[in-house]
Amino acid sequence: MAYIHPYASPLGGITLASDGEALTGLWFDGQKHFARGLEEKREAKDLAVFREAARWLDAYFAGEMPDFTPPLALRGTPFQERVWAALLEIPRGQTVTYGELAARLSSSARAVGGAVGKNPVSLIVPCHRVLGAGGRLTGYAAGLDKKRALLALEGSE
Repeated sequence: MAYIHPYASPLGGITLASDGEALTGLWFDGQKHFARGLEEKREAKDLAVFREAARWLDAYFAGEMPDFTPPLALRGTPFQERVWAALLEIPRGQTVTYGELAARLSSSARAVGGAVGKNPVSLIVPCHRVLGAGGRLTGYAAGLDKKRALLALEGSE
């Protein structure tokens, strides 16, 4: 069974998903790949992990860097999981390019881009901090307007 919970952010509605223990999804409502991988059978429920994720998001949108990460259950291929782990290492206020990330992972920028695009827990797993070649703003499932706003909130744009 999958569980979902809404969160109202300054940039629009967000849907959180959980397996009951950990966060398995975080999507801006209506974004590309919305609810990708989420079971058809789901129930709206108030869970401790949703309260913790909301606390993280409240701090983040207040301009703070939360000093904790809600429990995450990121499910993907081994390569995707390596890419998502690398995203978690990008500090707030900093960005990397797909090429830089690919070099760190001994992969191609195209393969890294594919994995970044399938990140199921955006914001907390900060795929918005990845830029195109030359620092070009590109590739965010929720839209470049949200990516630009998130980078500005972090002071990196």
